[in-house]
Amino acid sequence: MRLILASASASRQALLRQAGLKFFAIPSAVDEAAIKSGFTGPPAELAMALAAAKAADVAAHYPQDFVIGADQLLVCDGRRFDKPETLEEAASQLRHLSGRAHTLVTAMCIQKGGETVWSNLAEARLIMRALSPAFITDYVEAERDFICTTVGGYRLEGRGAQLFTAVEGDFFTILGLNLLPLLAFLREAGALAA
Repeated sequence: MRLILASASASRQALLRQAGLKFFAIPSAVDEAAIKSGFTGPPAELAMALAAAKAADVAAHYPQDFVIGADQLLVCDGRRFDKPETLEEAASQLRHLSGRAHTLVTAMCIQKGGETVWSNLAEARLIMRALSPAFITDYVEAERDFICTTVGGYRLEGRGAQLFTAVEGDFFTILGLNLLPLLAFLREAGALAA
């Protein structure tokens, strides 16, 4: 039995690799926009629906393996944010988040043999300091190679740490992969040494 990550996320892959896991990364072909379109439930349900859809998409081709699906949403003042598509959109998001608290909702599930065998949902709350227009301009330029790869346009494990005054929640949840509960499941399932 293999472990497959249904994601192209460099951050998620790095977390698994740094934790010593052997896995394959096979991005799903799920149309996230179609799932998000018209979704009226709470953000946690949407994040889990997206994670499950990604896992199911890849697991359909690898029914004997554990396939990890994950998704993360950012919510601020009742508004849901996705990964910015342009540098201008990233700057606009940062202006909106500046001086406010927001929540990251991270969902994960594992599918095997056509069914979900494990799932986990966690939230973290981050308080962004008030950012000056000059800082946002400099930050977007400095992070231009990464800023559109993460929800919210920041990497807390890098320069993004400068954006915040407080962080409440698990570091791995913020990075988009609830690593400790995942490792616990894999040990219980015999996929990792106990």
